Amino acid sequence: MGEVDLAFIQDPDHRPKLSITEAQGIPLIDLSLIISTPNSISDPIAIEGVVREIGNACRDWGFFQVINHGVSLDKLLKIEVVARKFFALPLEEKRKIMRDEKNILGYYDSERTKNVRDWKELFDFTVKEPTFVPSSPDPEDKEVIEWYNQWPAYLPELRVVCEEYGREVEQLALKLMGLIALILGLPEDRFTSYFKEQTSFIRLNHYPPCPSPELTLGVGRHKDGGALTVLPQDDVGGLEVKRKTDGEWIWVKPTPNAYVINVWSNERYHSVEHRAMVNSEKERFSMPFFLNLAHYTIIKPLEELTNEENPAKYKPYSWGKFFAHRQLSNY
Repeated sequence: MGEVDLAFIQDPDHRPKLSITEAQGIPLIDLSLIISTPNSISDPIAIEGVVREIGNACRDWGFFQVINHGVSLDKLLKIEVVARKFFALPLEEKRKIMRDEKNILGYYDSERTKNVRDWKELFDFTVKEPTFVPSSPDPEDKEVIEWYNQWPAYLPELRVVCEEYGREVEQLALKLMGLIALILGLPEDRFTSYFKEQTSFIRLNHYPPCPSPELTLGVGRHKDGGALTVLPQDDVGGLEVKRKTDGEWIWVKPTPNAYVINVWSNERYHSVEHRAMVNSEKERFSMPFFLNLAHYTIIKPLEELTNEENPAKYKPYSWGKFFAHRQLSNY
């Protein structure tokens, strides 16, 4: 990636500012009381403060950061190292596992957000293999297909490291969903059944140095569509979020061994709009985990949480059909 092609250039209204506004007061939540023992999540005394913190963060910010989360630093460091090895390979080698319309898992270097090309390359792998998804977004098409991961034969440790890391970060995401259920006054396991055949995946992102970072974005502005996103940042940083109070784009300073968590729910919790900046000197890596529902799930507010005073604000829709449409949008 050398000169900036017109396909990468953002509209003037959406170009990043090189002078950043660092976010102040982003909730940083310590999960040690939840993670320390397997049964602590069911101990009201241990979780009361954590639940209150997460609830306030979801309401006021739409995202938060967690520390002492149970994902081993060793696993995180290993996946960072192997991601660097993978993206350092020659382009022709990476393109041997290129994703396409039929298999949307693997390598890709032409991702678009809001129809503008992102300044990055990526590698996607699913957490549950095979992953079952609709064959098309067509509501009348009932066919279900299977997705399988593509692993490079020339870098065998990529599969081992990614699968080990995936198991740990998945457990963190599901534990957070249990906490969110408690925040909403629901049983801790209320959401568990929706993830038995989950469509979750992890994305390894590589943002190369960009000669014109004032014109481009590593990922354009967007909101995540899944249930929950778990994001570690490297020490370079680049994540910006749109502050709810004034619409200002603010920079999320990387916190060592912390994860950024993004959530949403029927406007009770708003998914925060965010984007990824690039810079002219340093490459950057990120590895978001997207916790997604089973393909047959119908998305709508739970009956326990809606009534005449608090009705559903959106029409129900099929997660699988939405997901299929979203995944195919690049083609």
